[in-house]
Amino acid sequence: MRNVLLLAAALIAPAAFGQGFTPTRPVEIVVHTGPGGGADVLARAMAVMLEKEKLLPVRVQVTNKPGGGGATAAAFLAEKKGETHMIGIFTGVWLTNPLTSAEAKVSLKDLTPIARLLLEPAVIAVKADAPYKTLADFVSAAKQKPGELKQSGGSITSRDNVVRQQLQKVSGSRWQFISFPGGGERIAALLGGHVQMMVIEPNEAGEHIRAGNMRLLAQVSETRLAAFPNVPTLKEAGFNVTPVPQVRGIVAPPGIARENVAYWEGVLKKLTQTESWKKYVADNQFEDAYLNSAELAKFYDEFTAQMRDILQEAGVKMVR
Repeated sequence: MRNVLLLAAALIAPAAFGQGFTPTRPVEIVVHTGPGGGADVLARAMAVMLEKEKLLPVRVQVTNKPGGGGATAAAFLAEKKGETHMIGIFTGVWLTNPLTSAEAKVSLKDLTPIARLLLEPAVIAVKADAPYKTLADFVSAAKQKPGELKQSGGSITSRDNVVRQQLQKVSGSRWQFISFPGGGERIAALLGGHVQMMVIEPNEAGEHIRAGNMRLLAQVSETRLAAFPNVPTLKEAGFNVTPVPQVRGIVAPPGIARENVAYWEGVLKKLTQTESWKKYVADNQFEDAYLNSAELAKFYDEFTAQMRDILQEAGVKMVR
């Protein structure tokens, strides 16, 4: 009887193991920004960490699909139904853009949720030699010259513009929003004097803040970040608006098997437990906010409801 059981186990085991998934060719990480954008920076950092920590048996390459406030990248992933060697980095704009743009045909719910990774605070920056010493100074100047001052940012549903809409609503001021596809272009516009202000993640601003090229006016967060103890939050600066977190996580094309989802959940969970990841999070003033696939699907609904309320309150027209 023992020999029969051993033989049965030997026959069953290969089939069971065969149901798992392991990449056999390079993995693509799709991002919706150009080089230098927040998603691009994160994707390239992840590629380095995944290799360093030996969490993948294959190399990782980053594919930039900018345009449409995330719509181009989302549509690209949706077209790759069943593709097991491709994932994408989403941000909140992948959820909010379809709410306001009829052209955005694909939402995160059309893709396969894998994991939420991070919540990111932001800072409001101007050039170091700008005449605005505080956020109140900038808002006052914008109120005196309606529509003349400019802010660089991403899409109209990005956190950049949501913060602008909130500030304009509570202050009665008005300034222009100039959209750029990549973080590098947004920063260049500010440092070149083509715009006067921007909402930016601390990691994107990093070197420019340290070099003294930028001045910070406020933090888009509930509490002050350790790296900027002397910079007030929005509420401390006198503006009673809800700080909007930037969320970043991983999705995959539709139609992939459960074992594929489980594989990526496992890899990403291990990544968030490494010292490399913990240092990256600390260095960039991020919040480690891992959620698995099922938890992420629930988060979609909560975040969408929150952003719908904020956008509607700011006067942004909804199409869905």
